[in-house]
Amino acid sequence: METVGTQVPNTGEGELNSTHRDHVSHLSLDIGGSLVKMVYFSSGSSYSDDDEKESYLKDGINTSNHDGSRGKLHFLKFETSKINECIKFISSKHLQHYGDQDDKDLASDENIVKATGGGAFKFADLFKEKLGIVLDKVDEMSCLVAGANFLLKAVNHEAFTYMDGQKDYVQINHKDLYPYLLVNVGSGVSMIKVDGDNDFERVSGTSVGGGTFWGLGRLLTKCQSFDELLELSRQGNNRVIDMLVGDIYGGMDYSKIGLTSTAIASSFGKAISEKKELDDYRPEDVARSLLRMISNNIGQIAYLNALRFGLKRIFFGGFFIRGHAYTMDTISVAVNFWSKGEAKALFLRHEGFLGALGAFMNYEKNGFTDITHQFMEQSCEKSNLTP
Repeated sequence: METVGTQVPNTGEGELNSTHRDHVSHLSLDIGGSLVKMVYFSSGSSYSDDDEKESYLKDGINTSNHDGSRGKLHFLKFETSKINECIKFISSKHLQHYGDQDDKDLASDENIVKATGGGAFKFADLFKEKLGIVLDKVDEMSCLVAGANFLLKAVNHEAFTYMDGQKDYVQINHKDLYPYLLVNVGSGVSMIKVDGDNDFERVSGTSVGGGTFWGLGRLLTKCQSFDELLELSRQGNNRVIDMLVGDIYGGMDYSKIGLTSTAIASSFGKAISEKKELDDYRPEDVARSLLRMISNNIGQIAYLNALRFGLKRIFFGGFFIRGHAYTMDTISVAVNFWSKGEAKALFLRHEGFLGALGAFMNYEKNGFTDITHQFMEQSCEKSNLTP
């Protein structure tokens, strides 16, 4: 389980437990094929020792309500294959009581919680059986777009570029946000053309995404988790396995068509000519090559779709990226190469929680819609922009 937190204005209702002084409300879930993402809101001016231990305040954004009170959004993730750990966490923190209170079925004592993703359907009975939760299912694409729009409008320093080890935050002009291409890289990849707050279309996608990296990586390296595989890739050298242009042209560039000698001609291509078995290659190099192959593919397909619709801005989200430098750099290089420098890849600080945050924003009662609007207005005032 990992956690991060973003502070927002206060609502205040319900106490988490005797050791957690903040009030908790509005739990939401995004249950994907690989990961369960969770968002919940707590209000109060103090933070518990557990928050510090669990790094709830990582990448936190300070803000306050007009009365000086504070609140925060908590972001957590669990592996879907270990969904019982998610259920155990919810139960231990009594979060099942903090869904949509106004929609609570008083006759059956059931708790209504906003949820999105395919797992909201697949695991609906499990959540009801174990926690007494009724998952109020919200459309997945709508949630992704709502979450992205909220972050881009409300959170300063949310979007950034990453190239050659250089991270640069991008100031978003709210008047000039649309249209853009949202590339959500989860187990698979969805590419969504966003023209407005509720105006969007899924225009493309690919089955080669985070699930591919994790699945193939697990088979090829025996890594037991996504993060372990990602960490392994940091230590690898893809040139040991990938066939480069220079391998074909005797160390020379193919300058006539703009390919340097270090450009990849064929991912895993050297395995064809070398008389080696899988055990002869280092797992680190296999992981690196696999990550490079999938990231390049996503970057190229994303740009081609942006070109198709004349879009200059491409935002990448989803837990495949994980703020991983090599992944972001590979995607950025791919977009830069195919666009000849005319388009840029933009990344999001809360990249993996778009769907969960979008589901969270579907709580329109108990005044929470007003709070999100207020948060956005405060952000706009600080940047001299209007929503």
